[in-house]
Amino acid sequence: MAAEDWLQARSMRSSPPGCGANTLTTGRFRNDPPATPWVLSARTAPALAEQAMRLQRFVERCGDANPGDIAYSLATRMTFEHRAVVVGAGLRELMTGLAAIASGAPEPHVVVGKARIPGGTVFVFPGLGPQWSGMAAEMLDTSTTFAEQMRCCDAAFAEFVDWSLIDVARGSAGAPKLDRAETVQPLLFGVMVSLAAQWRALGVQPDAVIGHSQGEIAAAYIAGALSLRDAAMVVCARSKAIAAIAGTGGMVAIPRPLQWVCTLIRRWCGLISVAAQNGPSSTVVTGDSTALEELMARCAAEDVAATRIPIDYAAQSVHVEELRDTLREEISHLSPATGSDMSFISTVTGAGLDASILDGEYWFANLRQPVLLDDAVRWAYLHGYRTFIESSPHPVLTAGIRDSLTECGDDHSVVATLRRDEGGMRRFLLSAAQAHVHGQLIDWAGVVGGAGANAYS
Repeated sequence: MAAEDWLQARSMRSSPPGCGANTLTTGRFRNDPPATPWVLSARTAPALAEQAMRLQRFVERCGDANPGDIAYSLATRMTFEHRAVVVGAGLRELMTGLAAIASGAPEPHVVVGKARIPGGTVFVFPGLGPQWSGMAAEMLDTSTTFAEQMRCCDAAFAEFVDWSLIDVARGSAGAPKLDRAETVQPLLFGVMVSLAAQWRALGVQPDAVIGHSQGEIAAAYIAGALSLRDAAMVVCARSKAIAAIAGTGGMVAIPRPLQWVCTLIRRWCGLISVAAQNGPSSTVVTGDSTALEELMARCAAEDVAATRIPIDYAAQSVHVEELRDTLREEISHLSPATGSDMSFISTVTGAGLDASILDGEYWFANLRQPVLLDDAVRWAYLHGYRTFIESSPHPVLTAGIRDSLTECGDDHSVVATLRRDEGGMRRFLLSAAQAHVHGQLIDWAGVVGGAGANAYS
């Protein structure tokens, strides 16, 4: 049955006269959804374009169509291989998206793709760099799922800090600023695991987790290896320990392969070392501030676009050695859980790891040893994982992950979550759309249904 005929039939069966008499909302939003997804699919690309045109004509004839009613009707249809999603704040924007699908023209609020067999799904949690002022405020206001998880995190961290994660997220008067590791790392943890909760609310369940540096703590919590309290304890112990080496070093990202970088930094032996391999051509180094300035100058002379990471300490370096006893003592009562069904893929070892060994010694190694993200991603691919979702307020690892996977094969997808200055459900739904068109199962009916969905029973 064509989209317009199917929608018309449902409307005649279950709605009062006129199109979309009821407004459908979801319990996952505090108020009306800030954007509405229209989800289309077909067996072929031409059929997908034709379906978009037919839906356009239906809406034009209807005159008073309710976007939520149409969204729910589309979300409950059978899903085929060729897929498209329009995310719009109103009928006009949604109709513009349909026109783009029909014509094949690009639109920033339209996602089109061909689904592959998704394989296993991995949630990825970054370390440094994804934070930005106001990164959680809009989600707190619009998503009950996100807000509830953030409140849980706020309560857990209250035992270890004298400020509120939610106050910092909102930029409340008197709250600490995002200029210290002791503030940034707890807030990032809260935001990342709350975004993971939002993905789960959309029906996306991870089969494995990968964390980068401090992101491994969030990964361990999501995998069930650490309780929320224990995760908060590790985050705070780690960030407070780092304060002892603040002002003595830094880190630099270099868009070159590992071996190239190793050759470059030989002249600063003992002063600069490799901190992370994030992809085939994405390497991070760490070390003394003066040596890093010399390195930056050398990179500029060779026309290499090295970037100084905005921190004043040298994680993953010899500087961290002095923190071993302090960190181990702070988290000596840590009790990792056992028996999780979710795989924990370690960036300390670059492979799958029994999460029951995530003790104090492991978390020191997490801060001291190089981050083997490239190895971890390749290990994941070799073991059947194909969808990688970076659960963060801004994507900092997706490019490197995509490059690593491209060297493994072409049957994969890499998806971000939010972006800098795009921190609400509209961006989240666009990210969910990107996952969907590549084969990920998304509970679109749950997104647009809620209490009003009963009108169609």
